[in-house]
Amino acid sequence: MSKTFHPAGLTWDEVDPADHPFDPASAARVVRSLGPAQQVPSRPDPDFDPTRVNWAWDVAKPWSDAMTHVLVQRYGRWAAGWRWSVGEGDVDGGPVGSWCCGSHSITTPEETADHVVAALCEWREWLEDLAERFEAYPLNPETLVADRILWERAARNLILRVADRTGAESGWYGHCLQVLGWFLGYWGVSPESAARLVRQAVGGRFESWTSPDTVLAEDIAEKLVGPLRPQDTRWSPPDPGPLPDHLERWIEVRDSVPWPESDGSDDGGPVTPARDGAAEDFRSFDAVVDPARGAGLLAALELVRADAARGAALDFELLRGWQQHVLGTSEPPRLRTLPAFAKGGGERYGIGPDTRARLDACLAQAADGRLSLAARAARAHLDVCFFHPFDDGNARAALLTLLFVLARAEVTLDSVVLVRRFGHRADDPQDALGLCGSVEYHIGQSRTAAR
Repeated sequence: MSKTFHPAGLTWDEVDPADHPFDPASAARVVRSLGPAQQVPSRPDPDFDPTRVNWAWDVAKPWSDAMTHVLVQRYGRWAAGWRWSVGEGDVDGGPVGSWCCGSHSITTPEETADHVVAALCEWREWLEDLAERFEAYPLNPETLVADRILWERAARNLILRVADRTGAESGWYGHCLQVLGWFLGYWGVSPESAARLVRQAVGGRFESWTSPDTVLAEDIAEKLVGPLRPQDTRWSPPDPGPLPDHLERWIEVRDSVPWPESDGSDDGGPVTPARDGAAEDFRSFDAVVDPARGAGLLAALELVRADAARGAALDFELLRGWQQHVLGTSEPPRLRTLPAFAKGGGERYGIGPDTRARLDACLAQAADGRLSLAARAARAHLDVCFFHPFDDGNARAALLTLLFVLARAEVTLDSVVLVRRFGHRADDPQDALGLCGSVEYHIGQSRTAAR
């Protein structure tokens, strides 16, 4: 699941039922009207060869991600928790029992839609239950000291309630920490203070598959509330000022990453697996979310490979041609003219008169044979991510860039899951190496599958 839609990152403002209307009576109709519900993937037959395609990872997961995407579009970010299943499911350690994972919960189209509706309503009921529990303790920050025992009792009961709801199974404590933070935030504690207090109080004492006893719950509740002061409920962090330019940070990091070098063997030669992972992903995820989106990506992919075959130079002008198909515009899109933001506003990419020239210079380095093929493809992908040249569709443009670099070496991937499903930070060299490792892994798997 994309970090953007991972429920562990949801804030109380994003899930508060009071601010996000939901009609459970119409949920079945709404879910069945959405694209993914009309394109439920068929389960593999008994003779299916699991060594060729990992159905759960390459088919079921993209479909489930597509369903999350459209539910969030329809209802808001709170809906991302619909598949936060109990134990080791699609998302580890949640409170939802109506959905396990794609491998078990995707069956027939009708049953699968029923499972989605039930899981969405169950997640919503849990949020409403939490809101009622928060409200049951009308805590007044001005009388915090006098009412400290009430705060502690509320926190203890929440810990035990989350443990019970999640079965205290694998990773349950992550949601418990989140709920405690939501509780403090509900009564006015700033998110920063709440996160700090929760970390300090729990101190790593929760464990998977182990339900906390009352003594532990009470001790954590006491340590959670003990340091809290009335002023914490009115505290807000100072204005940090404008975000730094993460494009400039990327340029600095880019040159410091120990990119793997080529071993001189041309990275092993052409790779043509039986399965085209990019095309399959565009069909199983993008086309399910929006048929026009999927068709645009497939058309762009065809152009990418044609450009690679004719030996086209990788530059912004080439990207514009692909992006016209991606966005479905009448003309190739122009370079953005304003600063861009990503990761929920956490990263800002500046713009200047030399931005295009700098991008072209970076993209040209994708032909530098001194680095491994995986390194060149990963670096070009991140160049497009952080130069963020277009007003929309930059993640798709970055993936197409990576595929172009591979296509020039006559390499086709049988899966792009590890490239598409995880975000990367502009200022972290380890993230860059992580993407490089994912590309290398996919190349190796594709080479094996092609034999």
